[in-house]
Amino acid sequence: MNQDIINEITNQDYASITETIEKFISDQVEKSHVNGVILGLSGGIDSAVIAYICKRKLKDKTLALVMPDTAITPDSETKDAMKMIALTGIEYKLIDIKPIINEYAMYLEPNEKSRGNLRARVRTNILYYYANSKNYLVLGSSDKSEHMIGYFTKFGDGASDITPIISLYKIQLREIAKYLGVPENIISKKSSPHLWKEHEAEKELGVPYEEIDSILYCLLEKKLTVEETEKITQIDRDVIEKIRRLNANSEHKRLPSQKPDSEQP
Repeated sequence: MNQDIINEITNQDYASITETIEKFISDQVEKSHVNGVILGLSGGIDSAVIAYICKRKLKDKTLALVMPDTAITPDSETKDAMKMIALTGIEYKLIDIKPIINEYAMYLEPNEKSRGNLRARVRTNILYYYANSKNYLVLGSSDKSEHMIGYFTKFGDGASDITPIISLYKIQLREIAKYLGVPENIISKKSSPHLWKEHEAEKELGVPYEEIDSILYCLLEKKLTVEETEKITQIDRDVIEKIRRLNANSEHKRLPSQKPDSEQP
């Protein structure tokens, strides 16, 4: 893997990026005539970065929901989420979604992957419940890496009103997290949606984020071919092709619902 590409991606003005995101969120709140913003806080780096940005100027207008499924969510994740609450001082609610998932399971045929996606969609339903109740905007926590390879649940964690960090790759999020003062254990931990037990993003994807981001950056930002990307990144072609396919095959998750070109027969 070419460290020069990593450096090119991560060498950014994170103070300026933070200010741009802050202004974006504030402008959206004002433009939409809402009372504030709401986010799901998992204990991972994506939601931690959003919480730390919100605490700077929107602390009194931010609500965080911590929503573990205590059947599968590690206690350490909930503790890390509560640590973020203590460090940011933002308002929060702690809701165990296990009883809700169990209730669904009484009526649905068993499928562990579908049940994992259900967890993400239940969390989104709860976010929008409180967003409706309090007249808040829902903040999405998808970063560019996950968004561009479709590593999110459609109408689950992929659903939101605004997506403040969607222009940042995962390795850039680690850098902005350092700038914001997010604790090191949050920055360095393995990324995971925690949709099932021992769920880890890089293990499921089979590719580390350093490689994912390098590939996406070359293919999407630099507009390089697969061959050129292989040469410049020094990453195996099979891995590059895998990420390219994930990007292409997940396009439907990033687009509005499709419809026929003409509704006339």
